[in-house]
Amino acid sequence: MRGRRGRAPDGNVGRVLSIVSQKGGVGKTTTAVNLAAAFARRGLKTLLIDTDPQGAVRYGVGLRRGHPTIGFDDYVRGDVPLREVILPTALPWLRVILAGSVSDLADHSAFQERVAHSEVLGELLATARERCHVVVVDTPPGLGAITRRVLAASQHVLVPLQCEPLALQTTPQILRAIQDIVHQNEELVLEGLLLTMYEAGSPATERVVHYVREHLPAHLVFPTRIPRTPATADAFAAGQPVVLRTPADPAAQAYVNLATQLAERLGG
Repeated sequence: MRGRRGRAPDGNVGRVLSIVSQKGGVGKTTTAVNLAAAFARRGLKTLLIDTDPQGAVRYGVGLRRGHPTIGFDDYVRGDVPLREVILPTALPWLRVILAGSVSDLADHSAFQERVAHSEVLGELLATARERCHVVVVDTPPGLGAITRRVLAASQHVLVPLQCEPLALQTTPQILRAIQDIVHQNEELVLEGLLLTMYEAGSPATERVVHYVREHLPAHLVFPTRIPRTPATADAFAAGQPVVLRTPADPAAQAYVNLATQLAERLGG
C-alpha cells in the first residue's frame, strides 16, 4: 500500500468496520476473522488489521505456517515498511496485518502508549481505505486509547455480545462510550449488537435474548445470531475461518448472512 496512492478498486473510498467489545471472550476476534473472510469471498478487497496486543487473529485467519510474526506494532515503531507487514491469506482478496511483536510480550503498556500518542494508526487506516473496499479492525477489549483511536478513524462499528447474563452488565457502558465518540466522529455509525455463542433452549441464552428485546431498540440488534458450534472452535484451532473450513456449519452460514447484510450497508 505504500508508494503511489490510489483509490479502492471500484473508484470509491473504502470503509472501516471496527469490531469492539467491553470484555474479552465474547467472540470478537472470531467475528472479525470470519467477517473479513466472508467479505473477501464476496469479491471485496478486504484488509484485516489486528490492533489487539494479544494477537489472536494470527491463529484463525488462514495464514501459512512459518509466516512472519511482524505486524502492526513493528510498523508503528518504524521498524519495518508497511508492505512487509501486509500478509496474504488463503483467499485472494483477503490480506491481514497481525498485531506484531507485541503479542509475544507480557507487558503491553508501551504498545498502548505508542499507539495512543502516534498518528500512524489514523494514517494507516486512511491509506487502507484508498486501496480496499473494506477494512476490518479487531480491537482490544474495552474502550481504551487504542480502541478510541480506531473508532475515531472508522465509519462503522459492530459490538459482539455473548449470550450470557454477565455480558449484559457491560453493554450500557460500551454503548455510551460509542455514542460519545460519535459526537467527535460524525462518520461513525453503530451498526448494532451481534448476539454470539447463542445456544437455543439454554435458560441463560434466552434470558439475554429477552433482555435485549425488552431494553434495546430493534434496529440496534442484528437479527442474525451466531450459534455456539464445535466447528467454530475446531476451525480456529486449525488456523482457519469457519466460513472456509466448514461452510455448511450454522455458525459459518450465520457469518455469511451477516456479511451480506453489512456489505449492503458498507456499499459493497
